Amino acid sequence: MKLKKGGGLGNQHIINGNRVTLLKDGKEAFPSMISAIEGASSTINLETYMLRSDRTGWRFGEILAKKSSEGVEVNIIYDSLGSLDCGEDFLQFLQSRGINIMEYNPIAPWKKGWRWLRRNHRKILVVDGRVGFTGGINIADDYSDPSEGGKGWRDTHIKIEGPAVRELQRLFLSTWKKSSGERKYFPYLEESGDTPVQIVGSREIRNRKAIKKAYINAIKNAKESIYLTNAYFIPDRGILRAIWNACKRGVEIVLILPGVSDVKVVQYASRSLYSRLLSQGVKIYEREGKVLHSKTAVIDGIWSTIGSYNMDHRSYLYDLEVNAIIYGREFGEKVKRVFIDDLKDCSKIELDKWKERPLKEKLFEKFCFRFRHWM
Repeated sequence: MKLKKGGGLGNQHIINGNRVTLLKDGKEAFPSMISAIEGASSTINLETYMLRSDRTGWRFGEILAKKSSEGVEVNIIYDSLGSLDCGEDFLQFLQSRGINIMEYNPIAPWKKGWRWLRRNHRKILVVDGRVGFTGGINIADDYSDPSEGGKGWRDTHIKIEGPAVRELQRLFLSTWKKSSGERKYFPYLEESGDTPVQIVGSREIRNRKAIKKAYINAIKNAKESIYLTNAYFIPDRGILRAIWNACKRGVEIVLILPGVSDVKVVQYASRSLYSRLLSQGVKIYEREGKVLHSKTAVIDGIWSTIGSYNMDHRSYLYDLEVNAIIYGREFGEKVKRVFIDDLKDCSKIELDKWKERPLKEKLFEKFCFRFRHWM
């Protein structure tokens, strides 16, 4: 795979000198995030699509309240639609403890700045401007381990230490509408490792297509393999064309898609693409058991991405998203090992058997696919 000289992929620059830790599921991500929060001394910025007033939400809320009482500035952005069932008592608790909260694009028409279509789908946590987290995990019991009363959804997060954390901080502040020039948000950061990282994020006006372009460029440059996991897979023609051309070049393409989904209509629309993908040589696996919510890819073992971006039109056109692109074989091998391990919980989709399904299933999938631009 060739990387573009200077700008990398997706129009954001590549930043060297980082340490990146792969976190599988809430079982690994939540303890790591809480440990970072507990060690905060200056600022905590949390941005999430889904903020729930369940056991996990209160767990985070109480720790954030404690840090606020110690003089740490705590700011939270939550999406109005994604956090629709977040209890008002929980939000009042956070505010009463001195935590600053922002409801992104309220869906209630009587609220100032209300909007329905555009959502904030990012997941960002930045502590003291020095350590950052991003990926697909929200603050909700859905992601907690079943041993702790959670649903154990399959998802992936990363922890970043090093200069790339600044870019996560900038994305948060661009939505928070606060001056990004304040020194406390951007302390001097020494190199923490040797991993190049690129933070690719869409903003309210700028860079709407950045993550999609990064995917397309990476797929176009693939020489050997593309291993992709995505919870909501309804790619547009640009990505599909890149995938089909990669198949023609002899690139191995393996997809892990949900066998169990929290949004069934998207799953049906996605399945309408299976026959054509399989006939082109793409291997498709559906993960069984728990809900699959992960959005990851590793290409040629050296280009990896983890983030909030779904392969659907909502992520492309309407939602604020963020993905981290990590370069290097060492991290790529870690993502690949997790991918191969996930295959153990998957069933392979075979073209012959797929074509034998009842006609009504196929028709319903095609019907759902017609509304893909709203998904």
